[in-house]
Amino acid sequence: MSSGESSSRTHEGFPADERAAMKDHAQELKKAARRSSRADKAAEAVRDVIAKIAKIAEMRDSDRVMAERVHAVITGSVPALAPKLWYGMPAYALDGKIVCFFQSAEKFTARYATLGFSDQAKLDEGTMWAAGFALTEVTPEVETRIAALVKQAVG
Repeated sequence: MSSGESSSRTHEGFPADERAAMKDHAQELKKAARRSSRADKAAEAVRDVIAKIAKIAEMRDSDRVMAERVHAVITGSVPALAPKLWYGMPAYALDGKIVCFFQSAEKFTARYATLGFSDQAKLDEGTMWAAGFALTEVTPEVETRIAALVKQAVG
């Protein structure tokens, strides 16, 4: 495109879906900073679970069904992982640090949902390993794989 041509798409930096996720994360950080007492932290943990469930309920049918199954598998496999919201998406933390998360296809206009793992996850295999997995359906075989990955991730 030459300098005289106008673009139908203006450059605004991050796409809208990523800006929304960053705003969600900023709100999560502000809430965490306001927590002071152990009682406040426990109450906030309960609110995080409720908010996470609400976020899952807002998802379109295919994403919602997968997120519900992923949640059930993760919390059933490793009860020590605490459900949280992370960038507005369901995530699971150990000792306050995110280990894994579900990312809906719809929110990021992707063709598949993602089960991702942070650098806290102990999935290391040699010098290269997967840190994200595409999900188009959560079958019994996929549930078994998710359970094994999450157990390995908390090592």
